[in-house]
Amino acid sequence: MATTTGETTTGGLRERKKEATRRALHEAAMRLAVEHGLDEVTVEAIADAAGVSRRTFSNYFAGKEDALLYGDEQRMRRLLENFGSRPPGETSWAALRASFRALLAEQGEPDPQWAAQARLARAHPSVLSRQLGHYAAFERCIADLIAARDGLPPGALRSRVMAGAFISTLRLAAHLWTDDQPSRPLGEVADELFEEMARPFR
Repeated sequence: MATTTGETTTGGLRERKKEATRRALHEAAMRLAVEHGLDEVTVEAIADAAGVSRRTFSNYFAGKEDALLYGDEQRMRRLLENFGSRPPGETSWAALRASFRALLAEQGEPDPQWAAQARLARAHPSVLSRQLGHYAAFERCIADLIAARDGLPPGALRSRVMAGAFISTLRLAAHLWTDDQPSRPLGEVADELFEEMARPFR
C-alpha cells in the first residue's frame, strides 16, 4: 500500500518532535553540568529542566552522559554522511578532510558551549569513557566506508589505520582548540594537524 501524503507528513512531524526533545534534553544537560558540575546533576533535574518526565528521558537516553554527548554524536553522524557523498575521484584522506570542512561550513565555528562540553568530557571520567566509546564506534564505521570506497576487503589494515588517524586528528584538534580557544578557529587548527598526519596517505 502506498504511503499517503498525510501519513508522510505525520511521520515527519513525529520525527521532528522527537529530535526537538532530544535537543532540549541535551541542552539542559549541558547547561546544568556547566553550572553545577556533572556529579551534582541528576537525570530528574535534566528532565525537569527540559520540561519532560523521567520516563521520557529514559526513552531517549541511557544516562546523563549520553544526553551530554548527543550534540557531538550528531556532528559525527553528519560527518559520515558527508564522507559517503564525496566524489569517487578523491582519495579517501582528501574526502575525509573535505567532509570535515563541509561540516564546519554547515554548522559554523563551534560555540563556547561546545568547548565547555569538550573540557567537561576531558575532566570527568564517566563522560570521557562514554565519548571514547562513541569515537571507537565511528572509527569502525569510517574504516568500513574507506574499505568500500577504495575497493579493499572488510577490515583491511590500511582502512583501519586511516580511520584511526583521522579520528585521532579530530580529537587532538578539539583538545588544542579548547586549550587555545578562542585564539584560532577550529578549522585552522585541524588543517594544520591534518597536514602532519597526512604524509603516509598521500
